[in-house]
Amino acid sequence: MITIGIIGLGVAVAPHAKSLLDLSDRVRVAHAFSRTAERRDAFAARFPFPTTGDLEAVLGDPGVDAVFVLTPPNTHLGLVQRCAEAGKHVLLEKPIEVDTARAVELVEACEDKGVTLGVVLQHRFRLGALKLRELLDQGALGRLANASAFIRWWRPQQGYYDQPGRGTFAQDGGGVLITQAIHTLDLLLSLTGPVAEVSAFAQTSHLHDIEVEDIVGAAVRYGNGTIGTVDATTVCYPGFKERIELVGEKGTAILTGAELRVYFQDGRELVEGSEEDVAGGADPMAFPHDFHCRLIADFVDALEASGEPRVTGAGALQVHRFIDALLSSATERRIIAPETRFR
Repeated sequence: MITIGIIGLGVAVAPHAKSLLDLSDRVRVAHAFSRTAERRDAFAARFPFPTTGDLEAVLGDPGVDAVFVLTPPNTHLGLVQRCAEAGKHVLLEKPIEVDTARAVELVEACEDKGVTLGVVLQHRFRLGALKLRELLDQGALGRLANASAFIRWWRPQQGYYDQPGRGTFAQDGGGVLITQAIHTLDLLLSLTGPVAEVSAFAQTSHLHDIEVEDIVGAAVRYGNGTIGTVDATTVCYPGFKERIELVGEKGTAILTGAELRVYFQDGRELVEGSEEDVAGGADPMAFPHDFHCRLIADFVDALEASGEPRVTGAGALQVHRFIDALLSSATERRIIAPETRFR
């Protein structure tokens, strides 16, 4: 049994807690920490895990193997450094931190202490995404010519962006790219490989009163010569499932939410997964916890085998650098090469 401590009992905790219940034959939750009694009480009413308001009880428990850090991004570096110092492996909610410099420092802190760091970018664990990865590994699509991502979500001002700290650089580190689209962009990069150049526009629309960007449009050229686009926004009412399209010499793959449809040039068609997850609308938690469960199981597998999870800290830095390149291109009004500028 792997023994887990949870730090942070806010909105992000529910799919993790549900997954930990599903994995109760493999993991045991020893502590669930929040500073506020209200959150501890609300969590305890839903889940049968012991709660605490004492962070040292979590970090100082020699029986705890790993800690799930589910707090706001601007708290990640300090908390993960303390976990690493205590010798605890870490599963960290996205994004890694509010900027890439702090994210690199966090990843290096875990590397220095020899603890495993996994990042919660669960879209890689959707059934359709797993099947698409398998097809690409088999060469079933052939050489890619086009790879594009569309994240056309809706987040209302009232009830979402009006929450304290939401839509600010200080707490979130940015807008639609790092807070919402990061999942799809990470999945895209895991399928295509590194990005060579981007040319982007980004802005804050008149539909939201926030500091950060809520609309981004970009052209992308990948290291393998593939060209595509990124279209990301949180102003598209009522919110639609995100979509990745890959066009290869043998067919076209369209991943809509968790559902994959592949149209092969020889006339075959393939369908994998379903479209049931819908977190593109006003409720950011309106999705099943299956993907979290697979990600956590993968993290536990890595701990048991002394290996690496599918989404490592170092791997997750790539999407942070991609986001930096998109925003820098928009600010500087020129083409940016992330692999050379944001190493």
